[in-house]
Amino acid sequence: MKLKELFKVLIPPYNWRMAVAVSFGVLVGIGATAFHLSNATSYLFDDPATCVNCHLMTPHYATWMKGSHGGKVTCNDCHVPHDNIFNTYYFKAKDGMRHATVFTTRTEPEIIAIKEAGIKVVQENCKRCHDHQINSVTAGVFSERSFSHGDDRLCWDCHREIPHGRINSQTATPYATIPDQNNAIPEWLKKLQVK
Repeated sequence: MKLKELFKVLIPPYNWRMAVAVSFGVLVGIGATAFHLSNATSYLFDDPATCVNCHLMTPHYATWMKGSHGGKVTCNDCHVPHDNIFNTYYFKAKDGMRHATVFTTRTEPEIIAIKEAGIKVVQENCKRCHDHQINSVTAGVFSERSFSHGDDRLCWDCHREIPHGRINSQTATPYATIPDQNNAIPEWLKKLQVK
């Protein structure tokens, strides 16, 4: 099919053009507003403050900031695969769409639990960063059990307090200090509200 024929197929009949143009404009407007309100471009980078765009992540941000990883590694260092750039952004997009859907539909749980795919990623990233420490000490010295580091156990089976602590509900950190979230109200609208 030639380009000119394709163009003719896509153009609506004359009496429908205005309705299609208005509908298209409304959809673009809604999409642009959602893009702006969700601060979507922030998710392309590694700033941990991005994770508190959604109020659900406040306890996780606060416990990370006060923990041993705070200020040293970002959320993406642990929660996103690092085997290649395509997998990194694919995982971020997939996980981000799930988070956005859950938050938008208001189906978020009181206590957030990591999903199976995330467990694998975090475990691999623990090993990637702490590889030099994994075989130097066995857990049996402390617990009198025969497990060694990495023997079919997740790192946080033993290291329960790292990096978010044991309790991650919304009420776990009621006085947490978090970065200011971007206000969704544009400046021009704030000026109108003041008058």
